[in-house]
Amino acid sequence: MRKGLFALSCLVLCPFLIAQQSPGPAKLASDSQPVTATPASPPQPHTLLDGTPVRLRLSQTMSSADAKVGQEVPFEVVEEVKVDDVVVLPKGATAIGTVTDCNAKKSMGRAGKLNMSISYARLADQEKVALRATQDNKGGGHVGAMTGAIVATSIVFFPAAPLFLFVHGKDITIPQGTEITAFVEGDMHLDMARFGVAPPKPAMETQGADAQANLAIESSPPGADIEVDGNFVGNTPSTVIVKPGDHEVKIAKKGFTDWTRKLTVTGGTVHLSAGLDAATPAATPVASQAGSQPAPPASAPAPATAPQ
Repeated sequence: MRKGLFALSCLVLCPFLIAQQSPGPAKLASDSQPVTATPASPPQPHTLLDGTPVRLRLSQTMSSADAKVGQEVPFEVVEEVKVDDVVVLPKGATAIGTVTDCNAKKSMGRAGKLNMSISYARLADQEKVALRATQDNKGGGHVGAMTGAIVATSIVFFPAAPLFLFVHGKDITIPQGTEITAFVEGDMHLDMARFGVAPPKPAMETQGADAQANLAIESSPPGADIEVDGNFVGNTPSTVIVKPGDHEVKIAKKGFTDWTRKLTVTGGTVHLSAGLDAATPAATPVASQAGSQPAPPASAPAPATAPQ
């Protein structure tokens, strides 16, 4: 009897003794090290980002009584979507959904069924942007996943299954104007030139278009006319703005010899000082001493005399 009790006591106590002596689960080396979150990379420019909300409105009434699988369902964009402050998805743009499953109401009070998925919207450049039904793309596939229950014209979404719209006991009717929110499926890089945005000019081209040079021109005496490349631009002293390149400068003043220079400018300010020389008066021809006296007038011819 005593041996039986002792054996029973050992059977009861052994598991507790083993549990106390057994070491706890070994910690992995990685458990003791802090986990550092990887910083998210900044989004690329000109990108319609994944998960961007798109408000849509149903453009026609849908009913399980006459809908067909594969039928396209038209939606209208309610609010414009911008990228880089440029409207890429305008208000009123078209979006398309698809009927994935439908059944009319049946006997015995069984309700109809109408399942739809949202597919894409048409951007301003006529490209398609894929849409899904949930904000987070976790196991939702290309068109996403959501379950909707109509209350008046509101739809409540649950990220579990395709868009189920159902009411027990009768056909499903979704009135025109019912609004839903879809979300962009994946990042979409955009060519902004197709939305009316001019591409930025290369840095060198921009510098060349904006570059200029200054010609600070003075003369002695001042008040002379300044011509640059044959065009009158002012009087000395003056500062004239020109484009980089080859130019011809002419300084002219009445009573002085014209001053000209050809030069090539690349930028900055170029100083020109023109010393004008007095013009030499035109030489007047001087008569010789011998020819200084005026010639006597020619005598009139004597009248002819008749012979005697």
